[in-house]
Formats: sequence, C-alpha cells, structure tokens
Amino acid sequence: MRVKTTGTSFWLWLLCIFGFCGVHRFYLGFIWTGLLWLFTFGLLGIGQLIDLFRLRSLTAMSNMEHQLDQRGF
Repeated sequence: MRVKTTGTSFWLWLLCIFGFCGVHRFYLGFIWTGLLWLFTFGLLGIGQLIDLFRLRSLTAMSNMEHQLDQRGF
C-alpha cells in the first residue's frame, strides 16, 4: 500500500461537484463514512465542506494507521 497524498485527496474531494461525494474517504480507507457521504451527498454538503478543511489531517491519520498496521500494532 502506498502513502496517501493530500493532493490526490483534494482532487477526489472535487468529484462532489459531479455528485460523487465521499470518494476521497474511500481513497483514505474510511469505507463506512465514505458510504455515508456517498448516499447522503456528503451529509447534505456540510460534511463535504468540513472535509475540505480536514483533508490534511485525514490524510495524515490514514498514513499513520497504515504505518501502525505494518508494524503490527
């Protein structure tokens, strides 16, 4: 598994313009919230907007979880 980047997360976040909300969460490994965002149009846009400001921290959290999984913690 490769390291996730904030740039890719942002471009996937932009897919909400076309109605595909939550794709960035699938990329980062947050499957359940990705499904929630997808079926509720990003919590009616509010969650999607909040995620715009949280993309860096979400990406960092995903990368840290991946590193911990690799080390067996």
